[in-house]
Amino acid sequence: MKTGFGGNFLGSLLIKARVITPEQLKEALQYQNTKDASKLLLGQILIKLGFCKEEDILKVLAKQAGVAQISLETHAIDEAAASLISVENARRYHALPIGFDGNRLIVAMMDPKDIIAVDDLRILTGYDIKPVIVPDRELESAINNLERMTSHIEHTVAEEEAEPESANTEETSEKPAVQLANLILNQAVRAGASDVHIEPLEKDLRIRFRLDGVLRDIMHPPRQLQASLVSRIKVIANMDIAERRIPQDGRMTLKVEDKAVDVRVATLPVAHGEKMTLRLLDRSNQFLTLEQLGFPATELPKYQNIMRLPYGFILVTGPTGSGKTTTLYATLAVLNSVEKHIITVEDPVEYRLDGINQIQVNPKAKMTFSTALRSILRNDPDIIMVGEIRDQETARIAVESALTGHLVLSTLHTNDSAGAITRLDDMGIETFLTASSLAGVVAQRLLRLLCPQCKKTFTMPKKELLALIPDFPFEEGQEIVKLCGPSTNGCLRCNGTGYKGRAGIYELLVVSEKMQRLILERRPAREIKELAVAEGMITFRQDGLLKVKQGITSLEEVLRVVA
Repeated sequence: MKTGFGGNFLGSLLIKARVITPEQLKEALQYQNTKDASKLLLGQILIKLGFCKEEDILKVLAKQAGVAQISLETHAIDEAAASLISVENARRYHALPIGFDGNRLIVAMMDPKDIIAVDDLRILTGYDIKPVIVPDRELESAINNLERMTSHIEHTVAEEEAEPESANTEETSEKPAVQLANLILNQAVRAGASDVHIEPLEKDLRIRFRLDGVLRDIMHPPRQLQASLVSRIKVIANMDIAERRIPQDGRMTLKVEDKAVDVRVATLPVAHGEKMTLRLLDRSNQFLTLEQLGFPATELPKYQNIMRLPYGFILVTGPTGSGKTTTLYATLAVLNSVEKHIITVEDPVEYRLDGINQIQVNPKAKMTFSTALRSILRNDPDIIMVGEIRDQETARIAVESALTGHLVLSTLHTNDSAGAITRLDDMGIETFLTASSLAGVVAQRLLRLLCPQCKKTFTMPKKELLALIPDFPFEEGQEIVKLCGPSTNGCLRCNGTGYKGRAGIYELLVVSEKMQRLILERRPAREIKELAVAEGMITFRQDGLLKVKQGITSLEEVLRVVA
């Protein structure tokens, strides 16, 4: 037991508290003088001989020092507090910050009576210190975990071929902002976060991760770390650290435990400083098939038919972050072959596809979607993928390319499949061009899947469910419906949320001859959707309810995503 107290003093305290007897103390001191125990402290010997437990010693020491005794196995460690000192200092002082109590920093220590350590920690962190005592093994384990979470991050600030530079350089390892940046990035990658939000509030910073499409509060570092944390991330993202008045964009490539992660960084000046948003793209993620993405089994053959057309225009629509690009990549993976020349133009190139020529949009070099498309057409492509239709010029070139013998795939921001057709009309694309070129529209959303480890099963009478969801897909003669829902407290696997992973819900609009007539007549999206449903289209809501019926998601989740 590394108490820092002299052996006789510790023995006296334990005898006074009736934890051990004088005879046991005498025997322990005699054993300490033997060769086998010469390097052991008195507390460790007392525990080894079975005279007392570690908890007994901690209780006595906590009472004598006038501090609280806690266990790090049950007490959550505030990562923002832990990042205020380096791992080296944590080992030097046998101490680790674990939280905040008002304006004081709670520090777990082996020896809370070590005045020198307390004073040094106050100078290092800028906080008054509130020491608490913890078991040696728990403190050592927590420091080891902090070391893992704040190391093994490498970054490049220029081209991918550049030599990686360690994020933990010797000259900056003492800075809390460096350690906190490493901690946030490492934890985000481990948790599988798609986005990290660093937001300055009036009294502190708020760090949130987007996990399975939902933002989660992760930590609240002290307010004074905001400027240095943002500057640290700006440096490795090759951004201007002196400019705080206008939004900026940057990017970096991290290496976290052999995972290569592309990070897009965006800053935004807000009331209390600069907000920073980081979009994480894990290059090591394997591509999913359309079936794995959740494409309905009944609709998949229809989609496969239109994506294998020799020419035509296929649109994938949905809000930002709904998985449109992932669906396009899954489609290209099916179409990719030696016989097909495939070129993509993207902003940015999110994943590398072998055998496919991918172009990165670069507005500074005047490489926009429209200019790239013109160049692509002179390079004899069979299939073209345009990352996003952003303007009339890009839309027109894409539509005309589809009419001249190319299969063109792209994305558009609309609420549903029928809305994509009227959106092209709003962008100034003539209806005869849209009707002639458009083969189909895939609209999608993402919903969370129930955690398979802790999801709960329950039943509901048909009448009760019918009152809530009139269009639920009941089986014939079914009176009791078996449903699944999230566990109240979740589990470790799903971080206590009850959900783990996401899948798409889709609606596929295939452009038929009747649909072409409606497009030419500029009929509203409502009529186009009614015809599509009459021709067999499954809507978002129907696809979501089918997934509820399969027990892979919950009613609440479907109703959250689809009205």
